[in-house]
Amino acid sequence: MVAIAVEVKGSAMPGITQRSTREPVVKTRFLSHGTLKITDVAATRRFYEEVLGLEVVQPMKAALYIRLGGDHTYVCVESKPDRPDMPLLYHNGLDVGSDEEVDEAYRDISAVQDEYGVKELNKPVRQHGVYSFYLKDLDGNWWEIGHLPPGGYRFRFADPRNDLTGRTDLTAAEIKDVFVNPHMEE
Repeated sequence: MVAIAVEVKGSAMPGITQRSTREPVVKTRFLSHGTLKITDVAATRRFYEEVLGLEVVQPMKAALYIRLGGDHTYVCVESKPDRPDMPLLYHNGLDVGSDEEVDEAYRDISAVQDEYGVKELNKPVRQHGVYSFYLKDLDGNWWEIGHLPPGGYRFRFADPRNDLTGRTDLTAAEIKDVFVNPHMEE
C-alpha cells in the first residue's frame, strides 16, 4: 500500500492512506515469524525463560526460536555484538494481566536488571492506549511490557475509530494518531 494525500476539508493531508482494491500478489495465511539479533545464546535463553517467561527451543548452535501464547515465532540468530541495537520504535510487546502486574513486573525486573544484563529500563507510563514500560535487553532488543485488553490489539481492528484510513471528515488540527481503547480510560 502506498500513502497518498487525501483532501480533508479543503486541504491535502499527506499520510492518510486508502485501502487497496487489488488482490494481493501473495496469498498469505498468517504472520509466522520475525527475527531478532542475539549475541550470546546461553545468556539470552536464560533471560527469555527466567525474566520474560517465553517458550524457547534451540534448533541449532547459534539460534533460538521463541514464542508465547500463540504460533507467531521469533527466530533469534546469534551475531556479532558490534551490530547496532534495535531502535526503541521497533520494540516487541508482551502482555500481563493488569496495570498492577505491569508495576510488579517493573519492580521485579529492576531488582534483577544487573544480573540479566538489562541495558535500559524505563518507568511505566500510560501511552498509546496501554499502561506499559520498555526495557532494552542484553542483546540491544527493546521489549514493551504492558496491559492490554483480552485479545491484545484486536480492538484496534474492530473499532472504526482506531483507523484513519480514508478519513476526509477531519480538519488538519483534528488529525492525530488514534488509539481508542474501550477497555480503559485514556
